Amino acid sequence: MKLLLAMMVLALAAGCGGSRFDGGDSGTVTRLSSGPISRACLTSDRKARNSRLCGCIQTVADRSLSGADQRKAARFFRDPQRAMDVKMSKTPSDDAFWERYTAFATRSETSCRGY
Repeated sequence: MKLLLAMMVLALAAGCGGSRFDGGDSGTVTRLSSGPISRACLTSDRKARNSRLCGCIQTVADRSLSGADQRKAARFFRDPQRAMDVKMSKTPSDDAFWERYTAFATRSETSCRGY
């Protein structure tokens, strides 16, 4: 469970601002971004982190999450227990956030594979 959560957190780690995807449905990232997710990713202790991966994940975050959602998700890098707390929470706002977050993580895994 911790590994899955760590993978989701890493998938979430990118930045915000000026991202672009190709016009198609493939989800291919054509420009990398920086922002709260990217910074959290780059400062994390995750072995697989690098600027291209973190920038790719940020680009997906820019497309998938609001600024507030990105800041909330970026905190998961420093405190993975916080992600578990949000996931297990039964408040409507946490449930809605977790749904957006998991959709973002899935998109990140698909779009950023190979970085």
